[in-house]
Amino acid sequence: MLPETKAPTLAEMEAMAHEIFERLPGTFRKLCEGVILRVDDFPTDEVLDEMQAQSEFDLLGLFQGVGLPQQSHGDIARLPNMVWLYRRPILDYWAEHDETLGHIVRHVLIHEIGHHFGLSDADMEAIEASAG
Repeated sequence: MLPETKAPTLAEMEAMAHEIFERLPGTFRKLCEGVILRVDDFPTDEVLDEMQAQSEFDLLGLFQGVGLPQQSHGDIARLPNMVWLYRRPILDYWAEHDETLGHIVRHVLIHEIGHHFGLSDADMEAIEASAG
């Protein structure tokens, strides 16, 4: 892991997110098969408009795709499901709160993946607690 005093680059934060993902429970990871994890500095303008965000710092992460509850075997080919983590808003949140960067990234990652399979906030909290 990175020292908690230096802001990670995009590549470092993406590596951190993948390391955190690998430590999540196996049953959780298996349900994520095919989901692509990406890190970018900020959401696109289209995403900001769609989410009705006031600022590019409003979103820490995003799930894009068709969640498991809405998928069917007869689906036509579609874009892969993706989880986006937004580095600059996460770093901004980190600077303003008394939490480790790894904890924040894990929380955002679990929350966004949770949207992939329609979990409640309580389900996501239980998974997060078991991961760490």
